[in-house]
Amino acid sequence: MLQSTTAVVIGAGQAGLAMSHCLTRHGVDHVVLERGRVAERWRSERWDSLRLLTPNWMTRLPGLIYAGPEPEGFLTMPEVTGFLVDYARISRAPVQAATTVRRVELLGDLFRVETDRGTWLAPVVVLATGYCDRPYVPAMASALSAATHQTTPTAYRNPGSLPAGGVLVVGASSSGVQLADELARSGRDVTLAVGRHIRLPRRYRDRDIMWWLDRTGILHKPVAKVDDIAAVRAEPSLQLVGSPEGQSIDLETLQRQGVRLLGRLAGIDGRKAHFAGDLEATTAAAEHRLQHLLAKLDRTAASLQHYVPMEHVPSIRMAAPAASLDLAAEGIASVVWATGFKRDYAWLDVPVLDAAGEIVHDGGVTPAPGLYVLGLNFMRRRNSSFIAGAGDDASELTPHILAHLTARPRQAA
Repeated sequence: MLQSTTAVVIGAGQAGLAMSHCLTRHGVDHVVLERGRVAERWRSERWDSLRLLTPNWMTRLPGLIYAGPEPEGFLTMPEVTGFLVDYARISRAPVQAATTVRRVELLGDLFRVETDRGTWLAPVVVLATGYCDRPYVPAMASALSAATHQTTPTAYRNPGSLPAGGVLVVGASSSGVQLADELARSGRDVTLAVGRHIRLPRRYRDRDIMWWLDRTGILHKPVAKVDDIAAVRAEPSLQLVGSPEGQSIDLETLQRQGVRLLGRLAGIDGRKAHFAGDLEATTAAAEHRLQHLLAKLDRTAASLQHYVPMEHVPSIRMAAPAASLDLAAEGIASVVWATGFKRDYAWLDVPVLDAAGEIVHDGGVTPAPGLYVLGLNFMRRRNSSFIAGAGDDASELTPHILAHLTARPRQAA
């Protein structure tokens, strides 16, 4: 069945729903195509205990702001899902659930969007499939013994979902340190392979760290003010946990819990895993960056009118030599690949991808007129991958879409 509309939005997470709200507000006919349900990834690709890394007061989208009793708390995954489901209902988003997009191609000045439930023609398509599209698992994983269980944070649910035995967690960004912490607390023997990471305290000088990043303007820093945007977009996620108690999590915290810390995972040969001796250099780099940030926050604190007590964040220095472990001999039965995400655009048959398979864009505007992207890391500003940032980006992308639609009749003439 062939149908026509003005805009097709692909994805019904926070980015797609925010875009839908903005299009509805401007009277643009559109449809939102979602392979599962509204907020599907929040429902089915997150572990049980996960909470947002951002406090509740930051949970907002165009037309809806968190108004619950715990502004300093952190939403659970069911609560995030509920927030987005309510948003879709309030916005009257025209979501077509259980609809998988198979192909998007350009036909003249229209896009043909083929799905498993029919085909759409539209002059505008917004790709809102998000930054956390597919877990990235390095090629070396294929060399791991078949006897060792492998999983990713999107498939992991809780310690009981893993086979009995020790666990090797690969990656020390947000997901990696949280899973290492949870597994260690459950009584598992945990080894953490530490790569690049960004260390932050959960609270600093009597405020949540996100309050400081917001107040200093760091979260709102635009792409235009970044020297190397490719490097910034490739940065690891923040080493934080959304803890109701305001708990910080870092390598020292994990080490106190008995987690064995090693350097970057450099290779695998069957049962053996080989680790680089770069832990000292990696933690030193994270420490340097943290102290630079805290100095900036201190300068901001000095300019505030109200009293903010001084606080000392202890430095961390970790070291571990290069090492090789026989996973079976060490009792390690599982490997969790907390190594980030990649985007899969195999269904996108429009020439807007670079050599790495990422979409070329300028603030969400691609080289193909009428094709836009939303929800990517540092798309227009540093907080683009946060819920609030995706909403702000959608609002700013809307004028570009309206201008394209306005210009089409003149172009056709």
